[in-house]
Amino acid sequence: MLDLGGQRQQAVLARLLVAGGRAIPVSTLIDELWPGAPPAQALSTIQGYVSRLRRALEPGRAPREEAGILVSAPPGYALRAGIERVDAWHFESLVKRDGDDLEEITRRLDTALALWRGPALAEFADLPWAQAESLRLDELRLIAVERRADAAVRLGKTAALIPDLEAHASGYPLREEAWRLLAVALYRSGRQADALGALRRARHVLRDELGLDLGPTLQRLEQDILAQASHLDASPAATVTVRPAAPGTALRVVVADDQALVRTGLRVVLDSEPELELVAEAENGEQAIAAVRLARPDVVLMDIQMPRLDGLAAARRILAGEDPPKVIMMTTFGTDDNLYSALRAGVSGFVLKTSPPEQLIAAIRAAVAGDALIDPAVTTHLIAAFAGRQDPAAPAGLSDPEIDLVRLVARGFTNRQIAVTLAVPEQAVAEEVNRLLKRLELLDRAQLVVLAYESGLVSPGS
Repeated sequence: MLDLGGQRQQAVLARLLVAGGRAIPVSTLIDELWPGAPPAQALSTIQGYVSRLRRALEPGRAPREEAGILVSAPPGYALRAGIERVDAWHFESLVKRDGDDLEEITRRLDTALALWRGPALAEFADLPWAQAESLRLDELRLIAVERRADAAVRLGKTAALIPDLEAHASGYPLREEAWRLLAVALYRSGRQADALGALRRARHVLRDELGLDLGPTLQRLEQDILAQASHLDASPAATVTVRPAAPGTALRVVVADDQALVRTGLRVVLDSEPELELVAEAENGEQAIAAVRLARPDVVLMDIQMPRLDGLAAARRILAGEDPPKVIMMTTFGTDDNLYSALRAGVSGFVLKTSPPEQLIAAIRAAVAGDALIDPAVTTHLIAAFAGRQDPAAPAGLSDPEIDLVRLVARGFTNRQIAVTLAVPEQAVAEEVNRLLKRLELLDRAQLVVLAYESGLVSPGS
């Protein structure tokens, strides 16, 4: 057991731990350890604390040897240690680590939660920096509890979880994920009435405390339980369908939609096109992410509203990965805010679920070619809802030819159509669009649509 001295000296070490290896200036340490009223000898006091902490942390260090853990980092100090040597750092790294193996997730989060020793930084609760870090770490702990429970539920280990999930939902009644996990565990344990009862309790709590109804995820879950939806009966992770790779150069496509009828229709369309190969299907956003990792497709056709993880959140995570596929969103309207956000996230087009097969195929080909196809009906409906939005980052000083180009892109024209309209080579159009995207720091030409309407270059119906 290390002798770390009194509470104020321990607070120096704790503050450096909270910094996560970053240097903290001495002036900041003084202000944060003695808020409002530092002593006259605060600087020498801090230096004394650091000296004693160094001896405690590195007892074998020679008197004039440079410190290796609590180091000088002008104008202050920093803590340099391996992640696994600091429980808080190790805990956070375990919770934030990605992975698809449910057994591994369970083991990893068990390890993370075993590091928890009660309320974080409780002995420094009167200091603002400690209060903020305590709240942050406690939120990570709740996320770890819920992710571990989610993995266990998806593995079919529901009955043993129910008492813990009951306690978790009761202890944190405003966390909708707690109620979702409890309801799913109850349903899969053959307790449909109790599952619906849990969601009714959640609704009462949210209405009494916040004046809100259940969020979209819990509302969909309630409807699925009432309908005894088949996807609730088995582990969602187990229903990802990945087809073996076929020889040839066909474009590889993943379809993600929670409606089996839609997936069937898309399967028929894709199977009828020799140039397209359906390599995986998914019923929700999490499955879509897993399918992309397994199948490495060229294009993902993604429903914008799905259970567990919606299409927008899944698209963001897919597009943030290394060498991501193109993502085309499918919609039936009614989700304008999501459509707008998805455009800004860099998706490569939108199609209506009711679009004819040739429109869907054209969207896939356009996306892979670096173009973007946005169904004209989607554009008209979407942009009308966002007319008048002003983006303070909208560019100024575009030349007249650049404005003409942006307007054509905003109206859904492909490079070939723009080339015909402007009587210039198609390659020149592609180069100019790419140059504009780079100059404006946009992820995808679809974002030019948003920029054009936000900045007033075009207007609904123009």
